[in-house]
Amino acid sequence: IHPTDEELMVQYLCRKVAGQHFSLQIIAEINLYKFDPWVLPSKAMFGEKEWYFFSPRDRKYPNGSRPNRVAGSGYWKATGTDKTITSEGKKVGIKKALVFYIGKAPKGTKTNWIMHEYRLSEPQRRNGSSKLDDWVLCRIYNKKI
Repeated sequence: IHPTDEELMVQYLCRKVAGQHFSLQIIAEINLYKFDPWVLPSKAMFGEKEWYFFSPRDRKYPNGSRPNRVAGSGYWKATGTDKTITSEGKKVGIKKALVFYIGKAPKGTKTNWIMHEYRLSEPQRRNGSSKLDDWVLCRIYNKKI
């Protein structure tokens, strides 16, 4: 299975955030930021070269809008520009590419682990929650595998 960006947004993330149930659970729910990326394949429900997860996204600071990207023995660093995802001519979400670095920012060592993070363009935020968006959908892969 290799869904398009639009399918990931509309068929999976929009439904997840809306609280709709899936007849077939194929995407695991985990807090991605508690693990190193090389541990994640064992947590996925399927996948050989790329793995999909629903994950909460925590705030870096209690009242801020920046996400906390520290994970396991390192951190995820955004790379490139965000890509707008559209469906039927309407903006439905945003895709962000991130690279995993081992160590502490800004002196970490770059790895070959890549994350594509999909988030809704207008998330329904809960007041007082430390969660930045209720859920994001992430595709993880190692570009050397």
